[in-house]
Amino acid sequence: GYIDSCAVHEWGSTKVVEFKQEEGTGCGISTIVIRGATPNIMDDIERAIEDGVNIFKAIIRDARFVAGAGAAEMEVASKIRSMGEATPGQDQYAIKKYAEAFEVIARILANNAGLDATEIISTLYSQHEEGKKNIGVNVEGGVMDAVENGIFDQMIAKKKAIDLATNA
Repeated sequence: GYIDSCAVHEWGSTKVVEFKQEEGTGCGISTIVIRGATPNIMDDIERAIEDGVNIFKAIIRDARFVAGAGAAEMEVASKIRSMGEATPGQDQYAIKKYAEAFEVIARILANNAGLDATEIISTLYSQHEEGKKNIGVNVEGGVMDAVENGIFDQMIAKKKAIDLATNA
C-alpha cells in the first residue's frame, strides 16, 4: 500500500503518528483512534466499535431483517402453538412447550421495562392471531408495531440463535 501524507500530531499529551490517504484513492481501510479517561471507558468504546463492525459484516453477508421488539419470536410462537393445538396425542405438549420457549424474548423485554409480562404476552398473542405480525413489546408501555417504529433484528442472527437453541 501507500500513503499520501505522514504527520505527527499531539492529542492531549499523547503524540500520535497519522498516516493519511486522500479521498478518492479507493482504499477501503480506516483506522479509528479512541481515547477515554479510564480503561473501562476504553473497553466499552472498543466493544461498541467491534459490535458495529460485526453488524456491518453480517449485513454484507445477508441484508435481510425481521421485525424486532420480540415481534418475530411471537409470530413464530403463535404459528407453532397453533400447530400444537392441531396435533393429536402427547406430541402436542412438546410442540406447545417449544412455542412457549419463543416467548422468552418478549417476556424479558417486558420484565426489564417494568411491565406486566403475562399481560404483554397475552396481548401479543391476540394481536398476532389477528394477523398483525409486526406487533412487539413497547418498552415504554404496552405493545407497538416494530416495523413502523423502525425496530429490526437481523434475520441471520435470529436463524442462528434458533438453530443453536434447537440443536442443543
